[in-house]
Amino acid sequence: MINLIPGKKGTGKTKILVDAIKESAEKATGDVVCIERGMKLTYDIPHKVRLVDAEEYGINSFDAFYGFVAGMLAGNYDIQEVFVDGILKIGGKDYDAFGAMIEKVAMLAKDVKIVFTVSADVEELPSKVKAFIK
Repeated sequence: MINLIPGKKGTGKTKILVDAIKESAEKATGDVVCIERGMKLTYDIPHKVRLVDAEEYGINSFDAFYGFVAGMLAGNYDIQEVFVDGILKIGGKDYDAFGAMIEKVAMLAKDVKIVFTVSADVEELPSKVKAFIK
C-alpha cells in the first residue's frame, strides 16, 4: 500500500511523517525503515527504526530508488513499513517518472506500507500520482 503526503515546503509534511514513524515503531511487529537524504531525522525518530541515507547508497534517481527498495524488500521479509522523506529530493522533479516508479513500487510491495512526503502542490501532480493520495 502506497500513501503520499503532499504539500509545499513548510506545510508540516515531515512532522506528519515523523509522528507516523513513531506510532509505527510502537505498534509494528515487523521492521520499520525510514529513507531520507542527508540524515536530518537522526534525533527525531526512534532508535529501533532503520534510518537510511539515500546519498550514502548513491540513490539519485527514481530507477535507483526502485532498485534499492526492491533489494531491501527481497533481503528482509520482515519489513512492514517504509517511510520516505523528500522523495523528489532523492529522485528528481520529474513527476511522470515519479508516477511510473510509484506504480512499480506498488506492485512490488503489496504487503508493505510505504509512505512518501512529496514537496509539491496536489494540483501540480499527474493523475497517476494523485491516485495514491489518501
